[in-house]
Amino acid sequence: MADKEIKFTPEEMTEVSKLQETYVTLQNGLGQIGVNRIRVEQQLTDIDSAEETIRANFVENQNKEREFVDSINKKYGDGNLDITSGVFTPRPTEETTKKPDKTL
Repeated sequence: MADKEIKFTPEEMTEVSKLQETYVTLQNGLGQIGVNRIRVEQQLTDIDSAEETIRANFVENQNKEREFVDSINKKYGDGNLDITSGVFTPRPTEETTKKPDKTL
């Protein structure tokens, strides 16, 4: 029986065709997933880059704040600033907070 050609039935050929179509569909799906993965990786790279820029800007802003506070402290001394009113209240110095000695 191995030497004789055998023709598949129409039902068997339909099943073969369905299996082939399913493989094509699955391969297309895998290809689409691969393309989507590339796009997501590109987006993650963009997000990482944006995060790196923002982190660098954050550190730069901290440095500017530190420099500003240092310059204000040199100009006005140590104290507190009311952000809403813009009023700076100097911290009392030790001399004004000490009570005079009443003992001799």
